[in-house]
Amino acid sequence: MRLRSELGRIDEQLRALLSSMDRLQGLLEAVVAITREVELPAVLERIVTTAMDLVGARYGALGVLDESGERLEQFISSGLTEQERDALAKAGLPRGLGVLGHLIRYPEPLRIDDIQTHPSSAGFPSGHPRLRTLLGVAITVRGEIYGDLYLSERDDGEPFDVHDENVVVALASAAGIAIENVRLFERIRVGSEQFQRLLLPILPDLRPFTAAAIYRPAAEPSQLGGDWYDAIPLPDDAVAVVIGDVGGHDLQAAAVMAATRNMLRALVFDQSSPPGAVLSRLDRTLETITNNRVTTTTLARLEPEARGWRLLWSTAGHVPPLLITGERRVVYLLAEPGLPLGVDTGQPRPDHSRFLPPDTTVVFFTDGLIEHPDHAIDESLNELAALAAVHAGLPLPEFVRALADHHPSDGHDDMAILALRTPPA
Repeated sequence: MRLRSELGRIDEQLRALLSSMDRLQGLLEAVVAITREVELPAVLERIVTTAMDLVGARYGALGVLDESGERLEQFISSGLTEQERDALAKAGLPRGLGVLGHLIRYPEPLRIDDIQTHPSSAGFPSGHPRLRTLLGVAITVRGEIYGDLYLSERDDGEPFDVHDENVVVALASAAGIAIENVRLFERIRVGSEQFQRLLLPILPDLRPFTAAAIYRPAAEPSQLGGDWYDAIPLPDDAVAVVIGDVGGHDLQAAAVMAATRNMLRALVFDQSSPPGAVLSRLDRTLETITNNRVTTTTLARLEPEARGWRLLWSTAGHVPPLLITGERRVVYLLAEPGLPLGVDTGQPRPDHSRFLPPDTTVVFFTDGLIEHPDHAIDESLNELAALAAVHAGLPLPEFVRALADHHPSDGHDDMAILALRTPPA
């Protein structure tokens, strides 16, 4: 009997140990899942769902406090049916009363076996499921209470126990770090995007042409890009247009982009050479005085011609411009692309020419607008051409915005678009 009793005790200890190992493994996986998120709404949602999974709770919620620390300004819930959500939406945001308010005032872990018997209970609003058990834990960020995590109704019908409390407390600690990290990440992303936009010009008056440009950062936050555009009125009633993309997504790429753009501005304004000659000189200059990176670019020159305008351009490994006639016929200006800058300065750079009748739109863009790992480049180019044809009748600012909003790429790269339209006849 003693032997059986001892074996039974060992068996219970082993089961408890295995259960603890499973909980620890689940906690580690939950922490990893939370820290992978880079957007705050996704982090908050992940905190709720992973906490529910860890303790087997049917309902979960996270209440975010306002600046006063006394009221809820956001409430993320999970586990409710659509009917329950619709009913509670009419009642509005929880006001932090009852046991929710108790945890706000006293941010210590709270376990309740019967909510209605708790001294702070204030009942449930109309349409709210009747909950019995509660586990509440405060989430702290940088020493201040950020919000409270609430869990209710274990799947097995039992009240929450001390093991549930310990694992949720540990998760809340990791959640506080994840929230702080993603907020810091967001500040870096906003700063990077502002810095990037400061490097890009405000388009000058290009009359008689109309022009519009747009820049969109990559979907991945905090990445600096090397995409840029520029338009330069020239003394001989011509206009120079350039778009380019420096390889890389870092501060160095942004610095090279700024240096390249400024050098090209000086070279274009200083001489009336054809675009190919200007790009060759730019390539040699960059090789001599900068830590050169591979850069793709298209430089174009629009000059007046009888009954219209002449487009002269040269491409350094860049995607071809898109041309849209007044009749909404869309074609790509396919021509010998030449090598990107920073590859071989000895290679010649071909020039190309095209007559532009009145009411013609030329769209210069970077490859971030069309690149998608699951689609062939020709497929994306065709999709962009169809999109441009649909929106060609819009004013140029709305037109470039439509291309940026509905682009065929997966958004992994930043994108720039510059469109120029010749005046009507």
